[in-house]
Amino acid sequence: MFILELTYTAPLERIDALLPAHVAWLEQHYASGTFLASGRKVPRDGGVIIAVAESRDAVEALAATDPFAQGDVAQYRVTEFVPTTTGPELAPYRQTLPA
Repeated sequence: MFILELTYTAPLERIDALLPAHVAWLEQHYASGTFLASGRKVPRDGGVIIAVAESRDAVEALAATDPFAQGDVAQYRVTEFVPTTTGPELAPYRQTLPA
């Protein structure tokens, strides 16, 4: 599982101009099952996406297709983690630590 942290690198006017394309991109990846949750950071200086993917390379390639990344208005920081404990809704994504 991955946490994708976005940090805005441009004024909010440029972010807002790309927001409809970014939301469409998010919806596409929710529909495919890749994204589990997302939202703005508070204060509004970026956002967070929780995603599942086969590899870090795959999620980094996916992040590069975000209109925010392509428009050079946000940078991504990708953190991989092993979800050993979850709420019931995320039980299908639980993992065990490697031996």
